Amino acid sequence: MFFILARLSRLVGSRLHGWRLPLVVIALVFLTSWLAMALVEPADSGIAAPGTYWWYFVVTSATVGYGDVFPVSPAGRLVGTYVIVGGIVTLTLLFTRLADYLQSVRGKRRRGVVALELADHVVVLGYVPGRTERMLAELCAEGSTRIVLCAWDDVPENPVPEDPAVSFVRGDLTHADVMTRACVARARTVVVDGRDDNETLAIAVAADHANPVVHLVAALRDLGRRDNLRYVNPRIACVQWHMPSLITEEALDPGITEVYSDLMSSGGQGNTYSVRLPAGHGFAAFGDCQVHLGRTFGATVLAVRGSDGLTVSPSWDVPVHEGTTLYYVARARIKAQELLASR
Repeated sequence: MFFILARLSRLVGSRLHGWRLPLVVIALVFLTSWLAMALVEPADSGIAAPGTYWWYFVVTSATVGYGDVFPVSPAGRLVGTYVIVGGIVTLTLLFTRLADYLQSVRGKRRRGVVALELADHVVVLGYVPGRTERMLAELCAEGSTRIVLCAWDDVPENPVPEDPAVSFVRGDLTHADVMTRACVARARTVVVDGRDDNETLAIAVAADHANPVVHLVAALRDLGRRDNLRYVNPRIACVQWHMPSLITEEALDPGITEVYSDLMSSGGQGNTYSVRLPAGHGFAAFGDCQVHLGRTFGATVLAVRGSDGLTVSPSWDVPVHEGTTLYYVARARIKAQELLASR
């Protein structure tokens, strides 16, 4: 009987594909077994009644076997065996189809050809082996950011399949189809990391068209090209290509490159300075320095250097002694004598 069902499933399977084959097999087994059961069972058994047989068939084909309904004749038990075998064949076909489907979906995702369903995520447009992996690791460091990596067709599969936070899209990075599959219209940030500045400009145009209000970060080898990008959108953040860590910082914290640029510029709103604490300075801990310099000079202390070395953003209860160096941001330099005079 099993041999007949197996041959039948192969014969029908050559003409039916996908999910239709298990449906045809289970329907065939149901109809033929119902007819056979009605012929061989006594009239008083009631198992072949329409309101009863469907329940018997489901329970028996699934090999659960509650025993509330069962055939009483030897021929009826043979039909029951046929139902069990038919159920096993059908379940095998269903699980095989399900495994094939899941494998197909997994393969398509790995090859980057499926449309994603994401929002408030970061999209990275462009892939450079080694460099991009480091950037993705920094973007995912806080554990709460979903990333979509988009690469050209010469990258056949997701280069970081082991990272569940990174999805993959492959195709022409200047085409609307890639922007749609990567959900750029719902993204929080888009990082454009082209193979050259001309490519970066072309990709940025496509990304801006897909989402004009997204925070767009462009990596440029020649920062002189940023005027070209700002013709596209004056809000585009242009970052030096050779500073990938700064690119990821700008992606996660919009505007931080402008802060760095201001700090490193002699004509900025605030510059970085240092001062050594003189004898008799009167500060017990770092918090006292932070409060006093902030209120008196409008300065923000970033770090201290003491006998234990440099500490950036120390705890406010860290003690400060004579000779400790404070590194701070302010509009003008603060001299040690001014610290003493202002106490």
